[in-house]
Amino acid sequence: MPLNIFKAMKPEKVYENLVQMPWDKFASEGIKTALLDFDNTLGPDHATEPEEYSYKCVKMIEEHGIRCCLVSNAKSGRSAKIAEMLGIPVVTYANKPGTSGIFKAISLMESSPEESLMVGDQVFTDVIAGNRAGVRTFMVEKLHKPEIWYVMLKRPFEKLVRIFGKF
Repeated sequence: MPLNIFKAMKPEKVYENLVQMPWDKFASEGIKTALLDFDNTLGPDHATEPEEYSYKCVKMIEEHGIRCCLVSNAKSGRSAKIAEMLGIPVVTYANKPGTSGIFKAISLMESSPEESLMVGDQVFTDVIAGNRAGVRTFMVEKLHKPEIWYVMLKRPFEKLVRIFGKF
């Protein structure tokens, strides 16, 4: 049965940031793989390298026995360099809100949708892609204020979705 568009846009829960998420609980529930967006989720929008927060989050998640994989719509060179610096696998040109990048990451991690969760800062890419792929989906508030223009254009519509969806 196709996913209802309103359900597709709603994450399981919204957290302030990755640090606030209950990674121990996720691990106890059988989550083995964290699919992570980079821009404004794990690091600054359009950064060319991770920041201290990025390293801290990956280490914290992995300490709970959950493996991380970067799943980014960004160009392959930038994403690959960031993932290499973080020491985690990456799927570039993930095509979110399409599901191909999510399924590629799950396969790469030798995981399953039931053992995976997706975390990102955008409803129209990260949340919809994760929900359509059948993984648990969580949203974090954007990490930094500056954003590229085309993401800024989507934010007012995202705000409406969040108001009506009560998240």
